[in-house]
Amino acid sequence: MARVIIAGGGTAGHIEPGLAVARLWRDKNPNDHIAFLGTKSGLENSLVPAADFELLLIPKVVAPRKLSATAFLAPFTFISALIQARKHIKGARVVIGFGGYVSAPAYCAAKLSGIPIVIHESNAKPGVANRLGALLGASVAISRSVESGKFSDALITGLPLRSEIIDAFKSAQKDWTKARHQAKIDLGCDPSKKLILIMGGSQGSIALNKVVAESLENLLNQGYSVIHSVGRGNNLPDKRDGYFPTPYITSMSNAYLAADLIIARSGAVTCSEFRTLGRYALFVPLPIGNGEQRLNAMDLVEAGRAQIVQQSDFDAHYVQENIKGLLEQSEKTHIAGDPTELLAAEKIVNLIEYVSQVGR
Repeated sequence: MARVIIAGGGTAGHIEPGLAVARLWRDKNPNDHIAFLGTKSGLENSLVPAADFELLLIPKVVAPRKLSATAFLAPFTFISALIQARKHIKGARVVIGFGGYVSAPAYCAAKLSGIPIVIHESNAKPGVANRLGALLGASVAISRSVESGKFSDALITGLPLRSEIIDAFKSAQKDWTKARHQAKIDLGCDPSKKLILIMGGSQGSIALNKVVAESLENLLNQGYSVIHSVGRGNNLPDKRDGYFPTPYITSMSNAYLAADLIIARSGAVTCSEFRTLGRYALFVPLPIGNGEQRLNAMDLVEAGRAQIVQQSDFDAHYVQENIKGLLEQSEKTHIAGDPTELLAAEKIVNLIEYVSQVGR
């Protein structure tokens, strides 16, 4: 029996691809023990145990953006996380990282311990932790091609999808029109009405929620249905006829299939799952970070399946002026999904098997 460590925590964008790979690895290697590294504050505390994997905690390391007490303590926090990570990965066959707060100390611990490292970068613009992993000699897989640097010759795999999304694609490809119609019914929506799905990522978005609140009356008066994922930590609005607010969408495959238009952040997971099942999207990239969300959506824009609007321009007036045109554009879009991402997890598992055998 071998131990396999997966580092990926914080948001669903780092956790879900790791879970997809972990499930496939467990299917192929049922005697191996798989454990996740995470922090006590991330979504991994609910998602990882729910998937029946062990979760090992290390201190959360945040790269400081300005001088502060947190910035002064950051090196000490990193050393503490590194020490804990090294204890947790002892004896592991391989360490696989998906970016985020836990990955940098995990990569350093693996390097010091002589354990092979595999990293997967979901975003179109690689993050700091994964750039560090590449510098440490990790074998690299990426969702999209990168033009220059250490990621330019990485294995292009796509993004590992949840089994729910894969199963929905395989079922829907028999008859996409029927599948989209049935998904509306399954969600309790009127199948004769256009459905708008609005979501702000795994944590929700206060900015998007505010625009929804200011636009809702107009949208409902035009006869649209609205499913609104507000985020688990935000106040849940009252349900109304045609308006379905929820803290978190549990059946994402139905939501993607049913929606005539998706308004969302353009995180890597959202873009990949939308690419597989969705129809047309208006992406509102998160205005912080290193610009990766805008880049994540660009190939969908170029394919004629999405538009991008800056958060500073996205308000109730924008929705009122553009919603009809967005839905008309959706109506012109090919109704089938895209199978590009279906084999991503399998490609990454094959890379992990190779690297763990040859020791990088």
